[in-house]
Amino acid sequence: MEKFLQIWKIKDLRKNILFVFAMLVVFRFAAHIPLPGVNAEALKQFFASNQVMGLLNVFSGGGMENFSIIMMGIAPYITASIIFQLLGMIIPSFEEMQKEESGRQKINMWTRWLTVPLAAMQAFGMITLLRRTQANILGDISAFDLLSMVVVVTAGTVFLMWIGELITEKNIGNGVSFLIFAGIVSGLPMQLQQTMATYSADQLFTFIAFIVIAIVTVVGVIYITEAQRNIPVQYAKQIRGGHVHGGTSTHLPLRVNMAGVIPIIFAISVILFPSMIAQFFIHAKTTWIANTAAHTITLFQNQLFYGISYFVLVFAFTFFYTEVIFHPDQIAENLQKQGGFIPGIRPGRHTAEYLSNTTYKIISVGALFLAIIAVMPLVLKYFSGVQSLAIGGTSLLIVVSVVIELVKQIEAQLTMREYEIK
Repeated sequence: MEKFLQIWKIKDLRKNILFVFAMLVVFRFAAHIPLPGVNAEALKQFFASNQVMGLLNVFSGGGMENFSIIMMGIAPYITASIIFQLLGMIIPSFEEMQKEESGRQKINMWTRWLTVPLAAMQAFGMITLLRRTQANILGDISAFDLLSMVVVVTAGTVFLMWIGELITEKNIGNGVSFLIFAGIVSGLPMQLQQTMATYSADQLFTFIAFIVIAIVTVVGVIYITEAQRNIPVQYAKQIRGGHVHGGTSTHLPLRVNMAGVIPIIFAISVILFPSMIAQFFIHAKTTWIANTAAHTITLFQNQLFYGISYFVLVFAFTFFYTEVIFHPDQIAENLQKQGGFIPGIRPGRHTAEYLSNTTYKIISVGALFLAIIAVMPLVLKYFSGVQSLAIGGTSLLIVVSVVIELVKQIEAQLTMREYEIK
């Protein structure tokens, strides 16, 4: 309560939090503005019976299940971000641009531009897929109606991208993560209601196991997010005008999971992409294309393959995103300029190599732990046969990570203002 009062007394911080809350309300309002001409009941049954579509619905904040104007959610923007970050790992010129502020601004601008065609393509694919299902979700629509839907849904994604960037600018958390978080939390009452409605005595063990795994997931994510290794740093003494400066000892904190929730978002975005594209070509007139699409869908519906792929992608993306955001060379250079050094390690290149090797060791533990937590609900689903557990586990993982990030950002804001007052 003391923290809440402290937050409320700081005018700028209070305004930022209220602004973020207002943007999330706008987002949830938009998620309930439907496009016309859809069989709502058939659409909900379709998403309830399809794991891939269920996860897509989670990332759209429930907008896809409602066939709303933001039915694609923020997924196209995430895909565009992944593409440019991969280019930064492959093309040296992009890597150099990522190190400079002006270069990062250009990449952000290109990411926004790429989001538009990706959103249009995904909207067209999803609408076409729903038209071709046997559930009679969409009736006969004209070419003009189809074009109108694609334009509106694309505009909805651009609108969410803008909201996400506005939220990020308030320095309270990542805007994309907040939008996904809001969509998940808004669906919790409905999920609890459905769970209670379908509850039976023979499912008691399943629900108890799910609760246990949920608690383990929460504790595990908090533990791995808070864990860090402190690298000792010593600053050399300097004599200026007869006064001695420096000579202090401090530490450089290296978090076990520097990437936060981003690897989970990236992994799910990538793992859902093949199945979504394959479902678009399932009724192709060319035989080999239709067969390839059918085999792709069957492959990703295999729980063993799906779980292994999910595990590997979460593990790999944790390393990948850490490589993007953590730069040992720059840290070593800054330490050397400030007269700092790690005891027993020579400044410059040797310090950068030491930081890089140490980071890989601790990130290996964090990536493995995060990947195990990510697939635990899939394991439970395999033994229980309850479809919602896999989706619920992923949602829980994202919610906990976003809440931890929010708390840390607010605490950082409070600490910064305390120093300003002093």
